[in-house]
Amino acid sequence: MKNKFGIILIKPQLGENIGACARSMKNFGLKNLKIVSPKFSFPNHKTKVTAVGAFDIINKTKVYSNIEDSLKTFDTVISFSARKRDINKKHLTILDFSKILKKKKYKKVGLMFGPESSGLSNQDLSYSNYILQIPTSKYFKSLNLSHSVTIICYEIFKFYNSKQLNKLGKKLEIAKKSKISSMINHLFNLLETKQFFIPKEKKHSMLLNINNLIYRLEPNDKELRILASIFSSLNKKKVNDN
Repeated sequence: MKNKFGIILIKPQLGENIGACARSMKNFGLKNLKIVSPKFSFPNHKTKVTAVGAFDIINKTKVYSNIEDSLKTFDTVISFSARKRDINKKHLTILDFSKILKKKKYKKVGLMFGPESSGLSNQDLSYSNYILQIPTSKYFKSLNLSHSVTIICYEIFKFYNSKQLNKLGKKLEIAKKSKISSMINHLFNLLETKQFFIPKEKKHSMLLNINNLIYRLEPNDKELRILASIFSSLNKKKVNDN
């Protein structure tokens, strides 16, 4: 489904930005890259260097002399602009973008980005269905071209892989409270042996702080075993070599 999307770069000026865009696309499963009127002979050396393992995308990239031809295969086109334009287009937020993905999930969607120095012109924007401004600090809105592409590719990846991402989080298993309590009691006993709790009137607060620290860590079973081994080893008497 992710390959229903295409990235269209209008008049890019730097080969390294195109290479970085291709790399981000491959990171998140997109393959279709189109370029309109690049300001250099494509691909150049810097494009290939920054693409790293995304040579397949660079090799299949199509170059066009005009925007109309680059958009022919798409049903919906979303343009990206660092500033809000006073033109008759629906402006999307990044939250709206996921709704568009859901609504248009069986369509081919073109994602159009402008040149590094000036962004898309009003003429360029006239070919799109929607305009999206990636949220940034109000004090500095300009994003590098490849960074903008990376953010949008990630949003698409996140939308289509939400179940997988949720499963990854669920694999982290925290040790049962009973095991954590046993390990803490083991530590307390060792500290008592070493006469750690001095002065005695501060023992209660020290025990409380240790308790808070270890429970806050949310260790798993393996980590608990490592901690218990460390504590036990510190209590062993040194054996002098004869």
